[in-house]
Amino acid sequence: MKKVLLGFAATGILLAGCTTTDPNTGQVVRDNTKTNAIIGAAVGAAAGYATNTNKGEQGRKNAIIGAGIGALGGAAVGNYMDKQQAELRKKLANTGVTVDRNGNVITLNMPSDVTFPVNGDQVDTRFYKVLDDVSGVLKDYPSTYIDVIGHADSTGADDYNQALSERRANSVANYMSSRGVAYQRIYVAGAGETRPIASNDTESGRAQNRRVEVTLRPVEQ
Repeated sequence: MKKVLLGFAATGILLAGCTTTDPNTGQVVRDNTKTNAIIGAAVGAAAGYATNTNKGEQGRKNAIIGAGIGALGGAAVGNYMDKQQAELRKKLANTGVTVDRNGNVITLNMPSDVTFPVNGDQVDTRFYKVLDDVSGVLKDYPSTYIDVIGHADSTGADDYNQALSERRANSVANYMSSRGVAYQRIYVAGAGETRPIASNDTESGRAQNRRVEVTLRPVEQ
């Protein structure tokens, strides 16, 4: 998986649980208030940690704290993620974007068919309102890491799909940062066609694989 730099043209900066029913959507979701475990592998940090030479997860955490964003501890972690999940589900109902939860990790799945024009890598203007709403919630809940990962189906050459997945992820990340989401929180990468979630043998499966995933993880003490 390649790392992609999150660019800012104007500034030059590089860049588990019981179930409950969501009162806003009626969807059965996990209640993770008492869950403190982070599920999922740690990712390497993107470039842009001007105040820290450590390019790993600790360097990323230090950059976030250095930007004045607080870390979470104890039972506050699960409660914080519960509230953020509820807000995202409310904002994203009927938009085509799914909000999934695994422990204290929230993943927003943005299908490319609703996010980008066919074969395009710039966010469709009709999707701006959705990303505006996502960005608003992310600003209200700053104590989370944001990983933006692009994915492609298996149609076409591997290198083309890799590059396209990177560009799409970067477009989503840049849009969110332009709406005030702190760049220190964001990691951007493309996975190309290497991480399908459905069969590439059918059109419906390929459509599911063409996506951008935004994963939110708590910044813990």
